[in-house]
Amino acid sequence: MEEIRNKKGFICDMDGVIYHGDSLLPGAKEFVEWLKAENKEFLFLTNNASKTPRELKQKLERLDIYVDEKHFYTSALATAYFLKTQAPGCSVYVIGDAGLYNALYNVDITINDVNPDYVVVGETRSYNYDSLLRAVKLVNNGARLIGTNYDMTGPSEDGIIPATRALISPIEMATGKHAYFVGKPNPLMMRTGLKLLGCKSEDTVIIGDRMDTDIISGIEAEIDTVLVLSGVSNENTPYEFAYRPKYILQGVGDILG
Repeated sequence: MEEIRNKKGFICDMDGVIYHGDSLLPGAKEFVEWLKAENKEFLFLTNNASKTPRELKQKLERLDIYVDEKHFYTSALATAYFLKTQAPGCSVYVIGDAGLYNALYNVDITINDVNPDYVVVGETRSYNYDSLLRAVKLVNNGARLIGTNYDMTGPSEDGIIPATRALISPIEMATGKHAYFVGKPNPLMMRTGLKLLGCKSEDTVIIGDRMDTDIISGIEAEIDTVLVLSGVSNENTPYEFAYRPKYILQGVGDILG
């Protein structure tokens, strides 16, 4: 625990690490208060594209955790930045929620359901067959397929729920096209996270509940990794992969001892 506590920078996932749905996880509030009290640099780096940083800030406030908006970076923001640098002024058809729309609007990307340059898919509760049919048609007509993140599932108060890769899979199967995923474990998102954090990789730790996004992101960025078992992973999960986290904890509260 001392090795983790001595780090200068902390990159933390949110779903399955800080909360499940609208339920705060044990030790999460104390952990965030410790980060602030110790003047640690910290960033909530989340693959969930459905909410804006302001909405995430407000969500934590409802859970009695108070942090500034600058401490949040989402896969929606990463996706918008990627599209802005790849194709400035492009248009997109979106299957997603407000966080994704807002990020795209903020970099002057327009919404187009007729002949967009890209079809962009993120987590949403408004996923339906009509939007799926539209996306398939547009990809078949030449639009390129983008996923905000690579998560197949995510944790919730009611158990495991489908995430972006599950939602985008029918489009891939129907069109024969493979999506490009921008969020973790894409190095683009991790590099941006480190820049925002202002810390060197050797002085940073990443904390997450997923082996296939959080932990592999840290390993490939040469950042120490902490897998917490408060989300989608359990004690057996690490043995399903060819790589291992440096630390395995029940939850972020364990860091405080």
